[in-house]
Amino acid sequence: MRNAEELDVRLAERLAALRVERGWSLEELARRAEISRSTLSRLERGEISPTAALLNKLCAVYERTMSRLLAEVESEPPQLVEAGEQPVWQDEASGFVRRSVSPPHPGLRGEIVEGTLRPGADIVYDQAPVPGLEQHIWVLEGTLEITANGRPHTVGPGDCLRFRLWGASRFRCPGPAPVRYTLFVVLP
Repeated sequence: MRNAEELDVRLAERLAALRVERGWSLEELARRAEISRSTLSRLERGEISPTAALLNKLCAVYERTMSRLLAEVESEPPQLVEAGEQPVWQDEASGFVRRSVSPPHPGLRGEIVEGTLRPGADIVYDQAPVPGLEQHIWVLEGTLEITANGRPHTVGPGDCLRFRLWGASRFRCPGPAPVRYTLFVVLP
């Protein structure tokens, strides 16, 4: 597993670089992402780690999937991604653990992510990171409640929900056990 602190530092640097590349002030980014200027400033200085919801807002503003953003702070991924080399990111606040099983790669439109949510975890993304993003969510263990484009779904072990995301989404683990699922993402 990669050093989480190292990844957070590179992520902070990349987020700052994306803002500068667009010529935006912190105030402009705060307005576009609906995140406070002080939070953005602390994030770009590496003083805080972003939550999943915060990263989703920034990904939407920068028109990237979360995986693509995280891949930008990793070195070029090899064709074979060994289990011990798959980047893992955790959002302690929401109880979300995300393993990039098949990270984004130049020239490829798909990726595979393993997600784990603890019981009671509830993550709301207020917009699609990339409009029309194709998603296939296959639940391996537990139960996952997903709301995508305003439609609620309860997905159990072995079930697969597939859709193109145009708006908000919500991932909730009703418990009593954690949920583990695989997310297949295909760029439009």
